[in-house]
Amino acid sequence: MADDVVYNRIAVLRAERGISRRQLADALGVHYQTVGYLERGEYSPSLHLALKIAEYFEVPVEVVFSTKPFPRIGA
Repeated sequence: MADDVVYNRIAVLRAERGISRRQLADALGVHYQTVGYLERGEYSPSLHLALKIAEYFEVPVEVVFSTKPFPRIGA
């Protein structure tokens, strides 16, 4: 269902900090392909994983994840 889509800014946060998918995956204890699936919206994280990602980037979870598309930067 389209209503079940979870949008995220993982790729943006990684790019801002110069972190590779593998580095993020290692820090989270997941396979690096999982990070790719998350970034593309092909996989929604568990609440635990979502909180770990937000904690890793030191931002509130709603900065990373949303049920609505994020506005384009500069829009």
